Amino acid sequence: MPAVSDGATLFQAQQWVAGYADPVVGPVSLTLSRGEIVGLSGPNGAGKSTLLRSLLGLARIHAGHWETRPDLVWRYLPQRPVRPAQAPLNGTEMLRLMQADRLPPPARLAAKLDRRVDRLSGGEYQLLQLWCTLAGPGDVVLLDEPTNNLDPEHGQFAAQAILDRRSAHGTLIVSHDADFLARVCDRCVEVSS
Repeated sequence: MPAVSDGATLFQAQQWVAGYADPVVGPVSLTLSRGEIVGLSGPNGAGKSTLLRSLLGLARIHAGHWETRPDLVWRYLPQRPVRPAQAPLNGTEMLRLMQADRLPPPARLAAKLDRRVDRLSGGEYQLLQLWCTLAGPGDVVLLDEPTNNLDPEHGQFAAQAILDRRSAHGTLIVSHDADFLARVCDRCVEVSS
């Protein structure tokens, strides 16, 4: 994979086609720079999550030209974060484990960090995982449906957390919530299969 030479650009893809045994999505072209938030929108089954997974080597890139900065560090929030059935680990310990304890978390989240992660509600766990992804070390943050399990109030909190951390990395967001994407993204790329 060639390296990009532009100092601000983290990665760029031209005519990117991704999938598994066979192509699922593409071609898609996009560029992402530090401080930029780009949304991936499109209908269910269009392959938006597959695009994110291909960046991590979890899906195959079938075609296209791809350039990235050397030694790029990726952070990923999957669509359905794995939630341990029983985990004697509290939120503070989870942040430390995920290397996301260098920044103080927002007050709403900080109030829940003494609780075991297996006893958090679905929305509380989603916010903890979102903060772990945003606050940890990384150049590119990939968020797959970050508002899953969140009510509208927590969705606003998630949007603000993403915006507050934007300068630390480039962010790609998959969401079906057009209002959420409009609120947080600099631009959106329409994805179709």
